[in-house]
Amino acid sequence: MRPLNAGLIGFGLAGRVFHAPLIAAVDGLNLAAVVTSRADEVAKRYPAARVLASAEALFADSTIDFVVVATPNDSHFDLAARALDAGKHVVIDKPFAQTAAEAEALIARSAGRVLTVFHNRRWDSDFLTLKRLIGEGALREVFYFESHFDRFRPKPKGGWREQAGISSGIWYDLGSHLLDQALQLFGRPLAITADLATRRDGAAATDYFRVLLRYKKQRIVLTGDMLGPADYRRFIVHGTRGSYIKHGLDAQEAYLAGGGTPRDATYGLDPQPGHIHLPSGEMVSPETERGNYTAFYAGVRDCLHGRAPLPVTAREALTVMHILQAGVVSADERREVAL
Repeated sequence: MRPLNAGLIGFGLAGRVFHAPLIAAVDGLNLAAVVTSRADEVAKRYPAARVLASAEALFADSTIDFVVVATPNDSHFDLAARALDAGKHVVIDKPFAQTAAEAEALIARSAGRVLTVFHNRRWDSDFLTLKRLIGEGALREVFYFESHFDRFRPKPKGGWREQAGISSGIWYDLGSHLLDQALQLFGRPLAITADLATRRDGAAATDYFRVLLRYKKQRIVLTGDMLGPADYRRFIVHGTRGSYIKHGLDAQEAYLAGGGTPRDATYGLDPQPGHIHLPSGEMVSPETERGNYTAFYAGVRDCLHGRAPLPVTAREALTVMHILQAGVVSADERREVAL
């Protein structure tokens, strides 16, 4: 089969660090065109890719099989809608859109085309390891799950993610990852209680969240803090056999940002593996899965060829949007919100 041609809109953090290198590393995919003002950067890294000045030019290109929207959140709906109307399959960087209503409108508009959202952290090394351990019953029945995504940035960087807006701030940026992971492990919760805050001097968007998801038995706590050390606790999971404790974030983002590629021998390895702590005091070191963000785009390729289902469905991403919005309501009204 001929390679599928990808057209990427945006070459900022999402496009440059994640989408472009992942697409380029997947057999059967070709990074054919990039819409960006950073022509020199694209030419240096991907000399075979054409640089286009506008999204319209990309949508009009009949050789492009699917479009990747890696732009600020407030442009997701407009660009994805226009790409779908032009007959293109579409990948959108998370979050899906600014609101659940926008996400639902895109799903309605996508009949006959593939629409998916880049929830890449389903393929974090530590999450894959934890998912396997839970599936194997290594902890027996899990009752408590705590998930952190912390970064130490005492001064706002001033980019669009930290500007005031409907979907700005780390609840939408980082919380969407943690919600998607929780949904993969435990399904849809019964209710959410959220505490969102903007604390740093000069900050205009949420830079802290602590969220409780209530299930019939389990209690799931999701936290994000721009004043938290990145090597702090990542997962704390308590089961009837023991607990899984993990420190430090998955290394793939830092590796890609440093110029590495998914084809490198050391890509996806976790420098801080987690451990199972048993009531006896014994500590067990389970085998650690290798992180693999390329699995998302390999899944997109296989879906477009009719060989496999989508790795992330639009409906799954829509559920994340609904819970993100419910979290905002909970924080604003200081109450639990039923889901």
